[in-house]
Amino acid sequence: MKFFVLKLFIIISVVAFLLSCKNNNTSQFKINTIHGTINSHELGLTLTHEHIMSNYGKEISETSSYDSLKLFNQVIPYLKKLKALGVHSIFDCTTEYFGRRVDLLKIISDSTGIHIITNTGFYGAANDRYIPKFAYSASAQSISEIWVDEFENGINGTKIKPGFIKLAFDNDMVLSNIDKKLFEAGILTHLKTGLTLAVHTRENIEAVKLQMKLLNKYNVHPSAWIWTHANKVEDNNILIDLANKGAWISLDGVKESNTSEYVERIKLFKQMNLLHKILLSHDGNGFPRGRDIRKFDAIFKNLIPELLKNGFTMDEINQVMIKNPKNAFGIRVRKK
Repeated sequence: MKFFVLKLFIIISVVAFLLSCKNNNTSQFKINTIHGTINSHELGLTLTHEHIMSNYGKEISETSSYDSLKLFNQVIPYLKKLKALGVHSIFDCTTEYFGRRVDLLKIISDSTGIHIITNTGFYGAANDRYIPKFAYSASAQSISEIWVDEFENGINGTKIKPGFIKLAFDNDMVLSNIDKKLFEAGILTHLKTGLTLAVHTRENIEAVKLQMKLLNKYNVHPSAWIWTHANKVEDNNILIDLANKGAWISLDGVKESNTSEYVERIKLFKQMNLLHKILLSHDGNGFPRGRDIRKFDAIFKNLIPELLKNGFTMDEINQVMIKNPKNAFGIRVRKK
């Protein structure tokens, strides 16, 4: 039965994607992919928070080094399987100094037919171990100029441009100056580029408060901001409140083992008429320090069949998996 539901979902999703490509007159924005700029309706079914590969855990000097042959042999067949499940686009959240390699991402995208969207920004979590030393003495403005340059001219001498800004806060309640400065640099970058801020925040409510304060200071609307790993938050009222204000709530830890938990939480957003403000993903990793894949297929194999059993329609599922990503990441400056 589950296989039949999955097959039906793939068919309907493909039809929904083709219809969205045809009906491209509403809510269309630009998206920067590894292969250039596309219209947002071309994203199709999208995973908004995954890692094609990363070297999280290694020293900062080693994070850009990969065994490329082993990487391709592991990641390319897996992404082809995801493509067969209906996945059309993946937002890769591995930042510079954390393992970002756009040259390798291009080969993987070429080989799989999946749109891959990379990022600009620095990763401020993990006790700041992946922040380059110069960032501590640099101003927010000068850091922003580096990220804007990647948007305007390409990353590391390539023509590949970022499709969003990836940042991160540590989980400490006492917020560090560097995390604050990087977020301000992200806001300045948004105001210059229109790129969305996807910020690893988890359950750090103090970090959320600071981010909302700074967005307000610069007159940026909360819809320019994604609360990444919001699934770690136990109090749904906080998530509902921010979603009502326009923020994007990223529930990006889907696994087979937590399917029922996600069904109940998504039900709540549906009851509150906020399905249009959530993003779903796995925070998977195709090549974590060269180890086995941390899978990112449970949404299709487990969660969606359960949502359908619980009364969700295909239109509602396509809202979350197709419409929301293009609205969240479509490039445009969002002021209050």
